[in-house]
Amino acid sequence: MSESSEWLIYRGAGEPHGGITQLPPPPPWRDFAGRGDNSPDGADGTGDGRDGGDGSADRRLGGYRHEAELHRPGAEELEMINAALYLRRPLLVTGSPGAGKSTLAHSVAHELGLGRVLRWPIVSRSALQDGLYHYDAIARLQDVQLAAHSAAGPNGTNGAGGTDGAGGTNGAGGTDRHDPSADIGSYIRLGPLGTALLPSEQPRVLLIDELDKSDIDLPNDLLNVLEEGEFGIPELERIADRLPDGEAEVLTDDGEKVRIKGGRVQCRAFPFVVLTSNGERDFPAPLMRRCIHLELGRPDHQRLATFVRAHLGDEAARAGDDLIIHFLERSRSELISTDQLLNAIYLTDAAAPAGRDRLADLLIQRLDRPR
Repeated sequence: MSESSEWLIYRGAGEPHGGITQLPPPPPWRDFAGRGDNSPDGADGTGDGRDGGDGSADRRLGGYRHEAELHRPGAEELEMINAALYLRRPLLVTGSPGAGKSTLAHSVAHELGLGRVLRWPIVSRSALQDGLYHYDAIARLQDVQLAAHSAAGPNGTNGAGGTDGAGGTNGAGGTDRHDPSADIGSYIRLGPLGTALLPSEQPRVLLIDELDKSDIDLPNDLLNVLEEGEFGIPELERIADRLPDGEAEVLTDDGEKVRIKGGRVQCRAFPFVVLTSNGERDFPAPLMRRCIHLELGRPDHQRLATFVRAHLGDEAARAGDDLIIHFLERSRSELISTDQLLNAIYLTDAAAPAGRDRLADLLIQRLDRPR
């Protein structure tokens, strides 16, 4: 095998081999192992475990962020972020792909100790209810049918000889029956937006990612919820008088159980909401007037070097400085992403192929080239 191909794991030879064991650890931003629940320090290294233990902070902010000089936002960027915090308004962040729009939400959550970022990735089919909650009516119907079948005896009676059902008695001869509406909360899970609006002393951080990919209605559908900071769950509202203390226990986006009273979720501290957009479409004026707008420009050399250092360490940043300079030159006339730069520096550093510059150019291809 030639020197230029020694780094290859898959060789296209058609013969099985154990080369997969030579694969190095993944890039930090593609490491999905996380820190796990057994980590005493939490995923963000703060010691409180509030980042969720899923490794999302390391993937977004960088595994070397405590060894590197963290990105210092510019004056205008800082002012707009703080304006959104003070005014309790959503922050609409626009910029080219890889400009750091999503990272901003993780950076605020990390610095202010606001816990795991609640992320709602938008696709063309996303609807408001996807962000608020999901009610699994089919699962509930199946469970009711299974419970009725298991409670009935071979002749349609219950195990105690009663006629347990809609008009029967229980096995003890009484009329006491389980109200099926009492466990309705088991079939309701709050979405990222719904979880962010739960009452709490400190605001949660909510990332509504790539809003410009939604259909035409979603930006307008968000208006009332973002303005009022509350929403109702009709499935709970209509039976609230039959629930114990008018409350139902539902699951959150964090996987925890909370109690909802009267079928309504009302925030106390309005969440720090970051809406991101690649600038592929315009948004309606009613949404724009409810948001603080921040546009991220093209990063300079210092910001890119800090970005690389936070993810890959100081040594990789120094070794990849020529790629950073070449990236900046190309970015003046081409649409390319900082994610591509990270990929190129990691691979050329980890694999050290002979055709380093050629491989880097293959990885950093312009995003606006004709298809």
